[in-house]
Amino acid sequence: MAVKLPAMTAIACLRILLTAAETAGASVPPAHVEAAADLYLKHRWKHPRRYGVVAPLAFVLADTKAEKLDPEEMQALAIELETSLFPGRKSGQVCLMTFEGDENAVLQFASLSQGELAGLMAGRGYSGAPGHVQVITAEEIRAVPSAPPEAPPAPQAKPAATTAPIEAPPKAKPAPAKPAAAPVRPVAAVPPPKPAASLTTGWRAIYHLPTESVVGAVLGHKADLAAPRPEEDGELLARDLTGLNDAQFGFPTVKTGEGALFLPLSFWNLTTPASQEAYKRRLSRYPLDLQPRLGATVYDTPREPSMGLLQQIRAFLHGSFAYIDLCISDPNFPVNTLPGDIASSITLELRDEPDAERIKAIALFASRQSVYRAKGVHQGVLGVRNAKELDACRAAGLGYVTGLAVSALLDKPPALGANPADALPLQAA
Repeated sequence: MAVKLPAMTAIACLRILLTAAETAGASVPPAHVEAAADLYLKHRWKHPRRYGVVAPLAFVLADTKAEKLDPEEMQALAIELETSLFPGRKSGQVCLMTFEGDENAVLQFASLSQGELAGLMAGRGYSGAPGHVQVITAEEIRAVPSAPPEAPPAPQAKPAATTAPIEAPPKAKPAPAKPAAAPVRPVAAVPPPKPAASLTTGWRAIYHLPTESVVGAVLGHKADLAAPRPEEDGELLARDLTGLNDAQFGFPTVKTGEGALFLPLSFWNLTTPASQEAYKRRLSRYPLDLQPRLGATVYDTPREPSMGLLQQIRAFLHGSFAYIDLCISDPNFPVNTLPGDIASSITLELRDEPDAERIKAIALFASRQSVYRAKGVHQGVLGVRNAKELDACRAAGLGYVTGLAVSALLDKPPALGANPADALPLQAA
């Protein structure tokens, strides 16, 4: 990459370290790993972003519209590589390392051997130019020091009076060196679990209009408050996995009861074996006694989904979720063509349109209530943003709603029970 790069450019070296393939007795040729990574980047790292192979299992990535790379996007690559190269194996086979620095430092990092990478991963550093290094696996993202730890200071000759009682040093002399604060030695250990305050997600109340009560909650992403949901499958997978991780912080605060907790998952990622494997790993950590209350809301469900794909998704989700909700954007969704056991509910996600169009969509969706009832499928509306839309849902006879008009994005699932409509939206305590 000898091309002159713009000033605001994220440039990084992506290294692939096969951490457990040899010891597991299932070595994969590096050329196969490199080809799989190249295929992934070809489809995900699209123009104007650029990438190139600069050494075995080493890629240089450049993004002229960013100042740094998104580690969760790289984590999606780690998941893709691991599940495609080592299907059905435990996690830990593939580790990615990203290095961000100036162009020369990035290219120097690309020349490190696999042994030097392993040492860097262990916190021993290396002699090259310093930069920001992250270790990325399917399970975690953590920073490691790039510079080698500073050697401890040479021992000083002890004064003759070593047996004198310990006392404060005279003011004229400096205090002994403070070895605990002097060496620059970044901690390479795995960081503790994220505190709840740093979570990128929150919970919105699910409100039942006929009884004016909170009956559950759905996980939401704070990024959606400022920008539309991403469209690339890799970004959506990373986002969903973050949500599944964050949701665990909300589970201990949930009291026993009947309320459902819905977690958003991408329709298209649920049809891909590699993504299914990534979802499965996260879901395997969930407490079994919570399963009767968990729901999956499958967003980006197309208007006319393949029956085979729907059955595949249902079979995959059935063991982890008690409820399956298909989240649609077309109020004319052909529910009459679906078997009644495919989903427990179908939710209309309101588009970012003028108020009049959104009200019209609510009325059109509600006009097919008899068909939904005949199928035994509940109807809901997602993204209700003001009192006018809330009243439109109530007047149309729709039961379940969520969105800004119902609650802010809360730090934990809201308490269940009666809440008068005139007291909405709910706010964080």
